[in-house]
Amino acid sequence: MQIKENFDAFEDLVPPITELNKSYRENLAEGRLILQACAPCGKNQYPFESFCYECGSTDLTEVSSTGEGSVYSFVKVHQPYHPAFKPFIPYFVSTVQLDDGPRMLAAMFESDDVLEIGDRVAARIEKISETEAMLLFEKIRQGTNEN
Repeated sequence: MQIKENFDAFEDLVPPITELNKSYRENLAEGRLILQACAPCGKNQYPFESFCYECGSTDLTEVSSTGEGSVYSFVKVHQPYHPAFKPFIPYFVSTVQLDDGPRMLAAMFESDDVLEIGDRVAARIEKISETEAMLLFEKIRQGTNEN
């Protein structure tokens, strides 16, 4: 995965690595989206935690996510609240209901597209440094197998 123009500006926005987010971040940097899975109840969750949000169990593992889901809610942002976002104005910040579990919040840098609740989306992972990546979502185009 190569660092694309404009995405390296996000590097200073990356939060610190913790024991809970380390595996998620390492997998994201390798181009994989993972979730936490609870062995007893079978629920997938994000963000990573030391216990299951559903049943409280601490018997948690990691599973790969398809990264596909639907738009649950969104806002269209017209101001660059940080210089890294300026090239993408306007853009969407969306809450996505993943097919395989939790809701995730992420940007969608598709300023020419109209976005609606229920639109199908897929994860898009962009490299922002040699060791970090960021999760975005993009609309799945109707009538194609491509995003």
